[in-house]
Amino acid sequence: MQRQIKNIFLIIFFNILVLAQTEEQLLLVRGDKTTYIPAHIREGQIYFSLIHFAEALSLKYAAEEKHDKIEVDFGDYLLNARIKNPFVILKNKQKETTKVIQLPTSTYYINNNLYIPLNYLLPSLRAASGWRLDVIEKNKLIVSGEKIPKKAKDSDISVSEFDITGYSLDEKANGTLVKIKSDKAIATYSSSFKDGVLTVVFRDVILDESKFEFEKNKGLVKNIIAKNIGSDCEIKFSLREEYTTSEVLNADQSNDILVTLHNKIFSNNVDKIVKSERWNFNVVVIDAGHGGKDYGATGVNGAKEKEINLAIVLKLGKLIEKELNDVKIVYTRKNDRFIELYKRGKMANDNDGKLFISIHCNSTAKKNSDASGFEVYLLRPGKTQDAIEIAERENAVIQYEEDPKRYQKLTDENFILVSMAHSSYLKYSEKFAELLHNQFSNEFDVQSRGVKQAGFYVLVGASMPSVLIESGFLSNKKDAEYLKSTKGQNEIAAAIFRAVKGYKVYYDKVMETEL
Repeated sequence: MQRQIKNIFLIIFFNILVLAQTEEQLLLVRGDKTTYIPAHIREGQIYFSLIHFAEALSLKYAAEEKHDKIEVDFGDYLLNARIKNPFVILKNKQKETTKVIQLPTSTYYINNNLYIPLNYLLPSLRAASGWRLDVIEKNKLIVSGEKIPKKAKDSDISVSEFDITGYSLDEKANGTLVKIKSDKAIATYSSSFKDGVLTVVFRDVILDESKFEFEKNKGLVKNIIAKNIGSDCEIKFSLREEYTTSEVLNADQSNDILVTLHNKIFSNNVDKIVKSERWNFNVVVIDAGHGGKDYGATGVNGAKEKEINLAIVLKLGKLIEKELNDVKIVYTRKNDRFIELYKRGKMANDNDGKLFISIHCNSTAKKNSDASGFEVYLLRPGKTQDAIEIAERENAVIQYEEDPKRYQKLTDENFILVSMAHSSYLKYSEKFAELLHNQFSNEFDVQSRGVKQAGFYVLVGASMPSVLIESGFLSNKKDAEYLKSTKGQNEIAAAIFRAVKGYKVYYDKVMETEL
């Protein structure tokens, strides 16, 4: 049976009258009925009479004789407020749960009426009534939405009271990952650390305090205290002495917020690695993607990706050997053979690499496609569907390996932990990617499509600045011919070499400054 929905549109704004002794009023419009509600402005905040508000919306309420305590019945919810009290209670009658809301200011008692702050209670009024309230001007707001009645056979449709509904902790060797579960996208937040406590603040977000009960120490976290403050909320993490740094960021494919807490083991390892890297830019690792039984993509002209990748790598290696005598070249492969992805990163680490370059060719499912150009990828969660699909295609080579289960799926959570390990290299990876982009943005047969990010397994294992290059699209006729040609391979190798040369200058300069 089709559900009938009753639309209710309420327009509320302040009518500041010129008459000196006239009280401010809240103008509430519901359909063709207009009601003036007594209101008051104090320190820029709008307060209104709760009883008059209930009467205007035909809501039942109970009040003591002096109107110093009021309970409003919204149907599924009861809202309780007292005068000169910063606490408001919201009860869910069906679930028999109670939520205590702490306001940053107390309610007021004016002319024998209880006044509550409108802006601070907006989320609670939304939850209780089922209507949407949006402030559109400082002294004007529109309340509109859908009041959904009961279905003939089903129970009431519940209105979510909370934006943040809980959390989880995941302990790792290099730190602790906290996932804050959210039902809505949270665009802005802030964090600060003082006296062993990390505080994360969310604006216009309400959390379920009952879901943040902390039973025992786990990882770096000793205790968690979460509370609502008006229309905002904050979560405080009491941390152990092993804590060093943190990051707060949005999960890539959900509304959740991820908090990474780094420990001293992670910090000390990073410091050790960074110090060892400071002295010389002396090893570049070049990785020719695919090889052997793994052909990679096949071009519209029959060109094999594994052969093009190797040709460019060998030409690039010769240029570096010739022009940069103090730099050693490490090839993950110099011939047509299959190398497992994890071994490529291990080779780079075993040779104390200072830069890892993995060279590939791009392709689309549609052959002779319009997609064309050169792309550079950093190791970060993919932000576009194209980037995610490219990473999935490149990562699919693990099907040729004896133990593909060794690769942990790069979920948002796992990716954050991987990113923690790569965070000390990121600025260097970004700089090299920028130099590559600039080289291919000049007059060139293959134009740069920019610097992007995605989760490539081959980059995960390399503990150093690293990028993955997609030299062009084998699914594009023009790109494929260029990539197959000796001229094209020489030009691409030369462009990458110029970026390496520029990066070495940058790297050496940074190291001199830091020493």
